[in-house]
This record gives sequence, C-alpha cells and structure tokens, in this order.
Amino acid sequence: MRRLELARPFIKTHILLAVTTDLFSELESALSERILILDGAMGTTIRGYELTEADARGDRFKENHEDLLNNGDILSITRPDVIADIHKRFYEAGSDICETNTFSGTVLAQSEFFVEDPRKTGGIKDPEFFDKEVLSNSYLQDLVWELNVESVKLAKQEADKVAEATGRKRYVAGAIGPLTVSLTNVVDPNDTAFRSVTFDQVKETYTHQIKALLSAGCDILMVETIFDALNAKAALVAINEVAIETGVKTPVIISAAVGRGGETMISAQKVEALWIAVSHVNPLAVGLNCSLGPDLMEPFLRDLSKIATAAVSCYPNAGLPNPLAPTGFDLEPHHMAEFMAEFADSQLLNLAGGCCGNTPEHIAAIAQAMEHKSPRPIPQLSLV
Repeated sequence: MRRLELARPFIKTHILLAVTTDLFSELESALSERILILDGAMGTTIRGYELTEADARGDRFKENHEDLLNNGDILSITRPDVIADIHKRFYEAGSDICETNTFSGTVLAQSEFFVEDPRKTGGIKDPEFFDKEVLSNSYLQDLVWELNVESVKLAKQEADKVAEATGRKRYVAGAIGPLTVSLTNVVDPNDTAFRSVTFDQVKETYTHQIKALLSAGCDILMVETIFDALNAKAALVAINEVAIETGVKTPVIISAAVGRGGETMISAQKVEALWIAVSHVNPLAVGLNCSLGPDLMEPFLRDLSKIATAAVSCYPNAGLPNPLAPTGFDLEPHHMAEFMAEFADSQLLNLAGGCCGNTPEHIAAIAQAMEHKSPRPIPQLSLV
C-alpha cells in the first residue's frame, strides 16, 4: 500500500489507495482468452422501477428548485438500493465490467439540476458564469464528489458479492460521460468563435470527477459516448495529469458514438481519425457505443477493428428509439444476442455489451451468445 495525495481541485484531501501493478496484465490476459461482457443501460433499467420525483429527491433534496427525476446519477445518493440492485442484476447476468452510475457525474453536468440557469433572467452561459457559479460552487463540488464516491462503492460491493459467489473476478469502470456543453459545437451563429466553456474548465471538471472515482477505488476509467472529440480530449488530458500527479496509471476504455456517416456526432471525426486522436493514451480498449443500433453500427466497427492496436469494445443501443416498445427501443434480448454473435464470428470484438434499451435480460442473452466465441486478435503495432 502507498499513501497517495489525491487533492481535489477544490478541496485538499488524502486518499489511501492500493496500487495494483498486475491489473493491466490481468485484464489483458482475460481479453486474450475470451470476450469480456460489459453491462447494459442504467437509464433504461431504472425506468423499470417506476420511481417518482419524490423518490429521486428523497428528504435531502426535497426543496430543490429543479426536478431531479431525470438526474439518474442522484439516485446513488437518494435510492442506493435501486442502483445496487441494478448492478447486482447486470453482474448476475454475466457482466464482467459494470459502469458506475456517474454518466453525468461532473460539476458542469450536475449544475443543470442545482444551479439557476442565467438564461431565465436574460443572462447567458459563458466561461465567466461557469467560473463564478459552477466551478467555484463548494456545495456542488462536494455533492458531485460524494455522488461519484458512493456510485463506485455501490458497484464494488455488488461486484465483490457476485465474484465471491461465482469464483470469477468482476470489475468496476468509472463512467465518464459527455457534457451538456461543447468545446466543438458552435453555440452562437453570429459569433462562431464563442464557446460556453473553455478547454481548461472542461479539463477541471473532469479532473474533479476522475479523482473522486479513483479515491473510491474503481478499476477502470471509461470515457464514453463521445460525441465531441475535444471534450473527450480534455478528459484524457485530465486522466494523464492525475496519473502523473499520483504515480498511478489506471486502465482506460474509450468509446465513441457514431452517426450514419461514421462520424462522431458533433465533432464529425471518422472512426479512423478518432483512433489516431486517442491512440497515444494506449487505452486498454477503444470502441463504439450508443448510436444507431448494432446493424447500422457494424461497418464502422469493422473499420475500427482493422486499425486499432488495442482491444475493441462495442455496446450499441437496442436498435433505434421506439416510444411504443417496452424499453423505448426496438430490439429484444435475442435480437441483440444474434447481432453480437455475428460481430464475434467476424472477429470484431473483445468486449461486448449494450447501451440504451439494453436491460439485464439483454445482457444475459449477449453473455450466453459470447460464451464460446473467440476474441478478436489484438494486432501489434509495427514499427517498420
């Protein structure tokens, strides 16, 4: 054990972490032997519990000025029983890796629910607003830190229980999702240079989340559902700087959303450009998630699998949105299993799971379909 000073950007603290030098080789070994299973959709599965606004608020946030029912991350604090049960169900369905309930677990994202929107009174969201009202908001900083720590704890307790019951180790990935603000997208057509936030502000909010996730002991950091490559780059810079500060390198999985043309949605990068942009991080895996459903994602997954010298992950939506379907998406468990089996047979996969619309039943079907499939051979980078 080494004592590492893992200071928040806002509040200094000391964290005791175990430095597991074997984690990389352990995961790489597992990926070479079989296709690892990721979890499914937290938001979709939450819907099945039919929670109310009162459930989301609990006693603690009863007087909050914004509704919280759409803030799934807050349930790690107000309904930890639900979040723990969801992790349990995904691990029992066969997930080797479950993501923490922190998709929006940054100060910038949570400010949508806890900081008055200046536009309601004729103001604007600009870097000055985010500096004064968000990044320096000690209440929000502490709440977001707590949210991330509690989310990791909930996932870890269920991972350990299922691992003990089955004899197979399970892992926790700290989910680092996209933001509600963009460094790439033009906000004001009359001032195309204007952005609501700066690169340093985005990096700062990600640094805060990353330190909280690591302080609670997550195994992997997952920068996911990338639709803005520059936002993702800020997250990766933050991960690297935290690693340098602490002396601890954590396995990283990077996953992007793609559009029909193969671009990562707002920033318009093709998957080849995405790999070039992130390969220097030496990620444990790179992949695609969310997006169009497995059938429409397949050609872009093939392109990525050809060029990536890391493991490749894939966790698509269960088809396209359909408000009349029970999960809000078209594909049932057996459909997802069939598509993912085809991907595995084409040797495109090292990690398989599901995004929006995928319940524990979907993941169980995918896990069963992957049982006897060989993982994609991971090519070695040639220096010739």
